[in-house]
Amino acid sequence: MWALYASRNELQMNAYSAMMYRMMRISIFAMMSLTLAFAAAASAAGATSFYDMKTQTLLGKPADLGDYRGKVTLVVNVASYCGYTPQYKGLEALHRELKDKGFAVLGFPSNDFGEQEPGSAEEIATFCKRTYDVTFPMFSKVVTKSGRDQSPVYSYLGASGHLPAWNFAKYLIGKDGRVRAFFPSEVTPEDPALRRAIADAMKAN
Repeated sequence: MWALYASRNELQMNAYSAMMYRMMRISIFAMMSLTLAFAAAASAAGATSFYDMKTQTLLGKPADLGDYRGKVTLVVNVASYCGYTPQYKGLEALHRELKDKGFAVLGFPSNDFGEQEPGSAEEIATFCKRTYDVTFPMFSKVVTKSGRDQSPVYSYLGASGHLPAWNFAKYLIGKDGRVRAFFPSEVTPEDPALRRAIADAMKAN
């Protein structure tokens, strides 16, 4: 009888220990997630330049946007299943034309509009390579819309007074990391106004 009681007691203690361990793991994970969220928010809040920010590549590796300091960049929220998706072709052509002259297109996939970017990072990378032979830098999926889930990159960009209303909105970033111009989705990579703005930014000190 005592042995049975001891066995039950031991099982209860083991179950309690397992439950406490699970709760501790959940708490640690929650604290880490909260810490990362605060760090990201602080990064956006403290950034005086787009090139002060850090993010991740499409495949999850650390990425320092400071690598583009001194260059002109075009930041675009991209999507694989949008009416504007064929703009990938023009963006890639623009990138290849000017990449050796201090310019880069930077792609940030987003599922914000019409759920037109539902895929995984690997699926997005495969689509871009196979369909448009994209070589310009692609970064991790973002939330562009304002709110608690907004990605730090777009918190910073939104301070310019403009946020995307749909996929393929474009921010022109100067060599100093400041937003020089914003172009809505319907402005194509070949548009003379966009090309003129890029040329002016590249000439500027």
